[in-house]
Amino acid sequence: MKKVVSIFVAMLMAFTLAGCGGGSTSTKSNEGDLSGKISLNGSTSMQKFVTALGESFKEKYPNVNVEAQFTGSSAGIAALQKGTCDIADSSRALSDDEKNSGLIENVVAIDGIAVSINKANKVKSLTKQQLADIYTGKITNWKDVGGADEQIVVIGREAASGTRSAFEELLKIENQCKYAQELDNTGAVVAKCAATTGAIGYVSLDAVDNSINTMELDGVKATVANIKAGKYPLQRPFVMATKGKISKQNKKVQALFDYINSDAGQAIIKKVGLISAK
Repeated sequence: MKKVVSIFVAMLMAFTLAGCGGGSTSTKSNEGDLSGKISLNGSTSMQKFVTALGESFKEKYPNVNVEAQFTGSSAGIAALQKGTCDIADSSRALSDDEKNSGLIENVVAIDGIAVSINKANKVKSLTKQQLADIYTGKITNWKDVGGADEQIVVIGREAASGTRSAFEELLKIENQCKYAQELDNTGAVVAKCAATTGAIGYVSLDAVDNSINTMELDGVKATVANIKAGKYPLQRPFVMATKGKISKQNKKVQALFDYINSDAGQAIIKKVGLISAK
């Protein structure tokens, strides 16, 4: 009888310890513990990445909704400063004024800016100087850079675009461009170049598809390998800015950044044609 009682007591103690979260039980929060939403606002160039990230994050954290708006980098930063979003997506580096306002520049990936042209265009390569001269109106006909006798239709993004800011800054042509059209999203630039034989534009590398060709710069193609090697000149950071350090954000936002740095998050960066900032 004593032996039976001893066994019973031992079993009861083991059950009690397990139920109270004894020493062998992990204290790490389960995915189901997080709920609510994470709001993002900003760059249209980051739409493909942010959308894929949100969908994948939702699979791990089914009770968290990643709600993103794509209104342009500067608009997203303004929304973050006003406190109307958790994260600002910016396809340019933050300015000193923005940093001084308390925003933190969290670089999550590196993007290349591809120079897009119509598929019928026979010009395959430009120098950086030729590209700058085209956008500032010094070169206006494709024949002057080895192409057909055709007017160059200079396409760009709207003034608040992070892609435009980065493109003009990298070429040192800020506020000097002579645009035929200024479009409000990356997809529209791709569509315009696909439909207009004389068009030239600039788009995020991950937005390039089979409807357009891309131009070499100084003989270097816009590829992930060349950007990673530092050979291609038009590259920029993809920033997910926060008001204060990541460690000071709510648990949902911290979990999103943890996910970006995980193997799954890094796989998404690669899948959409970006380069890891890690």
